Amino acid sequence: MIEVLGVDNVLVAVDDLQRARDHYGGFLGLTPKLESPDAGMILYRLGAEEPGLVVAREEWAPPRLWLEVPDAREVARQVDAPAREITTGWVVEIKDPWGNVIGFTDYVNMPQLARRR
Repeated sequence: MIEVLGVDNVLVAVDDLQRARDHYGGFLGLTPKLESPDAGMILYRLGAEEPGLVVAREEWAPPRLWLEVPDAREVARQVDAPAREITTGWVVEIKDPWGNVIGFTDYVNMPQLARRR
């Protein structure tokens, strides 16, 4: 069984970053937490918690739901899928029986951001 600590991020693809900025920042009123035009992505805050909405130029099609776990590499072993290192730690992605992409990510490289067990 995988121990899920909470929602990490929801990741969606867009084809126009400025239009996404207008929609998510203007229409929905979300506040950017991190913006990287070079990487073609914006991370928006979703309330006071750590989870966010990441929009990026077509990088994450189909959309993804990332869940925080204590150890993504252990999850990778359990689900027999490769893990890759990201800035905050590790992530492994799988598809559920309906084709939805679910990611499991940890904060081993930035433990100060991790949820407590």
